[in-house]
Order: sequence, then structure tokens, then C-alpha cells
Amino acid sequence: MKLLIAEDEISLQQSIVTYLEKDGNVCEWASNYEEAIYKVSLYDYDVIILDVNLVTGSGLEVLKQLKKEKKKAGVIIISANNSLSDKLEGLDLGADDYITKPFHLAELNSRIKAVLRRGKFGGDENIVFNEIRVDTGAKSAYIQDKPMTLTRKEYDLLLFFITNKNRVLSKEIIAEHLWGDNSDLADNFDFIYVHINNLRKKLTSEGAKYIKTAYGSGYKFTEE
Repeated sequence: MKLLIAEDEISLQQSIVTYLEKDGNVCEWASNYEEAIYKVSLYDYDVIILDVNLVTGSGLEVLKQLKKEKKKAGVIIISANNSLSDKLEGLDLGADDYITKPFHLAELNSRIKAVLRRGKFGGDENIVFNEIRVDTGAKSAYIQDKPMTLTRKEYDLLLFFITNKNRVLSKEIIAEHLWGDNSDLADNFDFIYVHINNLRKKLTSEGAKYIKTAYGSGYKFTEE
């Protein structure tokens, strides 16, 4: 999944990034209020880890901006302050969870997965689209209950398609979601076509048809 870590304590920020990237996530980060506002306004994320105090501004103001722009990212507030009023304010503003420093990174990771299950996956680790089943807990995919042999990016691409079914996704959005800030370094997005073509080959002949090319726009995952 694509995550944003908005945390001004750099050592903690990078510890979180390193830990979550090892679990296969694409992570971006913001070190102050302005960076956080810029990134949440420009990009879409699955989950945002948001510190209440961001040196130059409040994380709760970032949360208000998210809700104002109707962004659908899950939000986990982190804070050194265990104040009940702060916790309630964050949750009332629309945060999905609240964790107090210090915390174990494994616990944060578990909370992220719980937020994803409740939000994007409807509370279930298994996402089904006709004959395709994706087990988000095991990070594996099946066709008619037979395991698919996918690379990590192919798995991420399939999951991204299914959770955004019937929506046209541009090459830029796909690249940005799967590669994060590194996608800005690409001269073109031909590599997206390669990954999509490889994924099509691993689906059934019917399943391959679900990935429609929206000429001039991108791709759309649909059975229509």
C-alpha cells in the first residue's frame, strides 16, 4: 500500500519508513506542516500516519484539509500527548485510530492493516472479483482458488486495479501509487505497460479482458 508518514522527529520518521517498506509498502514522508499539506493536497494515499505536532503547524489542521478535500485515505494520529481531549478531537475530525508515543513499530503496522481492512477492504482480508481472489493478509492472489505466481509489483498492480474497479487510472496515477516519489524520475511510463502486459498473461483469457485500455487516458479494470 501507499503510505504517508507525516512526522517531524526525523529519527522516528525514518524508523517507521524503513520498517513499513520492509513489509512491502511504498512510503513517502513529510517533516513539517507545509510538506504534509502539500503532499495530501497533491497525492492520494491508502493510509496517512499523522503526528499531531508538526513543528510549523498542527497535524489536526492537515486532517481538516483532508476531510475538506474529501480524500479517502485512512488516518492514524500519533502523538506524545496522551490527553483524552486531543484523542477525541482527532477521532471527531475523522481519524481512524490514535496511537500514543512511544509505541512499537509492529503495533503501528498492525493498526495500519486494521484501518485498511475496515476502509478499503470492507473488514475482510480477502477481496473477490469474479474468479479472482486476493488475500491481502498473505499478499497472494488466486484464480479459481489456484495460486498465481506474481511479482510484488504485479500483485500490487492487481490489488490497485481491483480496489479501483470501474475507475479510469492514468499511467501517472498507477506509477505514483506503486513507486511513490521515485516515479517522478521516469522519463516516460512505458514500464507501466510492461507490468500490465505481464499481469494480463498471468490472468485467465477472460481475466485479461478485465484490464481495459482507455485510449489517451490510461487503464480501467472492469467486466463491462
